[in-house]
Amino acid sequence: MERATSIQHIYDLLIKMNHQLEQHQQKGSMSFLEEIHEHFDGIATLNITDVHVIDCIGRHEPINVTTLAERIELSKGTVSKVSAKLLKEGWIRRTQLNDNKKEIYFRLTSSGKKLFLVHERLHAKMQHQLIQFLNRYSSEELEVIKRLLSDGIGFLEAVEWQDKSLESKDM
Repeated sequence: MERATSIQHIYDLLIKMNHQLEQHQQKGSMSFLEEIHEHFDGIATLNITDVHVIDCIGRHEPINVTTLAERIELSKGTVSKVSAKLLKEGWIRRTQLNDNKKEIYFRLTSSGKKLFLVHERLHAKMQHQLIQFLNRYSSEELEVIKRLLSDGIGFLEAVEWQDKSLESKDM
């Protein structure tokens, strides 16, 4: 009975943590967008997906649509739509490599680079806070946390794959 109680308690804590993470992410996204708006005039149209596309381009430029979609786990259609918007607004530019004139690659413009740096700075701040939090745990405890998180990700990926498999059978 004690094991079942512990498992239920862990489940309850995970649910509570998930809700708090969602709230924190929502607040973080809003404050991040507000900070971006303070640094840049006229970017009220940007959303978090747009910023993540800019971030990925900044980290991996030059990058094409296919690789960009794979890295941020979005469809190529979504990436094409977002990149068209970012091109139009002047955050990114199209380029071609000297040895491949057919393929289109993206690079950041000077405005895009500034936005990338603001985003990078905010992520570094968040990473610092998380590292400070994790420093309270021993090496052995950190290994258990790593295992739990890795197993949890594997579990959720398996559930997602299973759900997609069931959806395709229903169609």
